[in-house]
Amino acid sequence: MVIIGAGECGTRAAFALREAGYGGSITLIGKEPHRPYERPPLSKPSTGEVTPKLIATGERFADADITLVTGDPVTSIDTAANSVRLQSGGTIPYAKLLLATGTQPRALPVEGGEHAMTFRTLDDARAIFKAAETASSAVLIGAGLIGLELASALHDRDIGVTVVEVADRALGRAVPSELADIIVAKHRDMGVTFRFGTGIDKVGPTSVTLADGTEVRGDLIVAAIGVTPETAVAEAAGLEIANGIKVDDRLRTSAPDIFAAGDCASALHPFYGQHMRFESWRNAQDQGEAAARNMAGADDAFARVPWFWSDQYDLGLQITGLPDPAHRIVTRQMPNDARLLFHLADDGRLMAASGIGTGNAVAKDIRLAEMLIEKGLSPDADAMSDPAVNLKKLLRG
Repeated sequence: MVIIGAGECGTRAAFALREAGYGGSITLIGKEPHRPYERPPLSKPSTGEVTPKLIATGERFADADITLVTGDPVTSIDTAANSVRLQSGGTIPYAKLLLATGTQPRALPVEGGEHAMTFRTLDDARAIFKAAETASSAVLIGAGLIGLELASALHDRDIGVTVVEVADRALGRAVPSELADIIVAKHRDMGVTFRFGTGIDKVGPTSVTLADGTEVRGDLIVAAIGVTPETAVAEAAGLEIANGIKVDDRLRTSAPDIFAAGDCASALHPFYGQHMRFESWRNAQDQGEAAARNMAGADDAFARVPWFWSDQYDLGLQITGLPDPAHRIVTRQMPNDARLLFHLADDGRLMAASGIGTGNAVAKDIRLAEMLIEKGLSPDADAMSDPAVNLKKLLRG
């Protein structure tokens, strides 16, 4: 078994192969020089140098007899010979291959865009927070989750932060506007400045010129305008591509013996009835493990409901399912200003739930909501809105 991509998805898949009883060789190939590490902590480091949180120690790889190749990316796949070629020139054969190649940051397509740093890897994080040591101001281009998490982290370092967003609100379609507004209000209370509804004309070493001609100064400039799936090697090998590497509900690609999972995979999801690509830490874990089981001989559909979270200042945001502005929303107001939104389809089925509160105030209820979604239930709207009603009761019902 060969796995391309030594991030969350690929690493979890490697160990899941052993847990599934596979006894043959496993090779995990990463293009970065570092051992596999967790990405979410990169945007929330404590003061000082960014220290990676390893997914697994070298001893654990050795105990599981998993060969880890770092700093030597795959340059091509030979689907006829069932082998991959490394940048160093080596060739590795495979019986089954998993593509867990993840994503890459979008480049800022404006004059001087190269002056804006991007955020994805450990090296990116180290460069940004090293620059932050001497910065007094920062401009973050993009008000998505990464941009706002960075805004929180930089503010904690006493850096004045301006966030520039071409849309008229933060967090796009991923987060309901009601919750996005709460997060933006918190940032503003902490002193972060927002410029919504404006594009970027050009970027200099220490300034960003907006589309209206306004110049915003920043010792540190970061572009956080989203990512694109890493599909180049898969596409060159002739695999079907559609907003990622296209896979069926078993996470199999269009080529025999090749699977794909995680941020790079556009998977047919049984619950939603269409191909979808999810960019989240847990989805990377879940799909990697599911693909590994199927590579080892299982034949199980991947049907896990998506879930993600974001911590900013003392606020914890959690969302399960796919919120849609067309959904009917039922609100549950909870103690200490925590809030849950339940998103209902026209037939009453619970399709998504989103919540925000201090710390993990909404975590338990979001998990119960996820279980309600997975069961395809249509809970009573009045009961969902009543904080005195335990969601476990609705699950039993």
